[in-house]
Amino acid sequence: MEHMIQILVVDDEEDLLQLLVQRLKRKGYKVDGALSGEKSLKMMKEKAYDVGIFDIKMPGMDGIELLKVAKKLVPDIEVIMLTGHGTVETAIEAMKSGAYDYLTKPYNLSELDVIIQKAIEKKQLFEENQRLKEVLQSEGSQFEIVGEHPKLKMLLEMTKRVSKSHVPVLIEGESGTGKELIARALHAWSDRANQPFIAINSGALMENLLESELFGHAKGAFTGAVTEKKGLVEMAHKGTLFLDEIGEMPLSLQVKLLRFLESGEFRRVGDNQLRKVDVRLVAATNRNLEKEIEMGNFREDLYFRLNVMKLVVPPLRERKSDIPLLAQYFLTKYQSLYGEKQLSNEALQALSHYHFPGNIRELSHLIERGVLLSMGKMIQSSDIFPHSLNSVEEKKERKEEVATHTMISLEELERQHIERVLKECDWNKTKAAQILGISLRNLYRKIESYQLEPK
Repeated sequence: MEHMIQILVVDDEEDLLQLLVQRLKRKGYKVDGALSGEKSLKMMKEKAYDVGIFDIKMPGMDGIELLKVAKKLVPDIEVIMLTGHGTVETAIEAMKSGAYDYLTKPYNLSELDVIIQKAIEKKQLFEENQRLKEVLQSEGSQFEIVGEHPKLKMLLEMTKRVSKSHVPVLIEGESGTGKELIARALHAWSDRANQPFIAINSGALMENLLESELFGHAKGAFTGAVTEKKGLVEMAHKGTLFLDEIGEMPLSLQVKLLRFLESGEFRRVGDNQLRKVDVRLVAATNRNLEKEIEMGNFREDLYFRLNVMKLVVPPLRERKSDIPLLAQYFLTKYQSLYGEKQLSNEALQALSHYHFPGNIRELSHLIERGVLLSMGKMIQSSDIFPHSLNSVEEKKERKEEVATHTMISLEELERQHIERVLKECDWNKTKAAQILGISLRNLYRKIESYQLEPK
């Protein structure tokens, strides 16, 4: 669905106004007309126009004054001025005030058509550059999906087929299964691949902040809104908007999301202007939305609107044959950060027998832990599962060691872990602080407190 260009024509001569409005409508534009500057300002507060065509000579608020106010109200509107008094001074003043171009009455309609098209192209180019800047500042769009299991292959095949459409998609799966990777694949395999992919966690923000993040806000809309802000739906224009954990979205916001899904229209918080974008929406959840509907936590109409196409991501325990491939993938990733390591057969066997309630995300963390805790080049199962060994046999063999671990105080456990990380980093304190997730200053305090020193 291509965004329909919205034009506002302002002229106090009603016959000329209606003539121009009708002609532009026949050209395929969405056009409104106003007989005065005052009336047009009210219209601009309620709708976001792409192009304005203002007559300069009008009673009350003239075109130049209207132009200045309009540019403050809608900074990205492109304005073409019409004047029957085409002096050089008037033209210069209009251009200085932000007009795109001007024409002298009586104007040539075909010439006006050309200027309107160029003004639209300028606006669209500016918006595209803005979106690209915003996307470059957000998380990168690269993705890798690792695995050979038939269930994964079937999911990817379905994802490719669904990607060719523009309908909303609902991705279901447990936490850590890689739902966002499937969303990124949908985007990358679609005809929107060169446009933005914008992701947000619906449960990570409070209700008022989430609405502002999604739809943006006007200046002064609430305490702290010192400037106007463009929402993620605008940043995702012509691309894909990914709403993770949709099941945690507040009910009041679900109503606004449904309205947006049905029309592509929305309003920024604290703003009356109606805006429209072209966005493909992909949502994900680890909840059973049908049960959430029964409990009154999720709107049934929104569920049916999202559930046009459903993709289900299998948990890792249902594709255990992929564990060696995934483990090697994460091992390669963390080796580049922490040094070369290898997984022992014992460690790989322990991973293959583990249930993985946290799925692929948990596997990634376990491999990182193994890389950090292993003393030599080889990662043992005890490096990956230091306090809750995986198999009954291992628990019997290491019963005394486990008991010893559980009797260690939290303070002593922290001391040992910090010392171990420091050793692995050859006492590079900056690197150690990054791995430990604490500030360098905090690390120095702990080194002094625990009286740690290189041996």
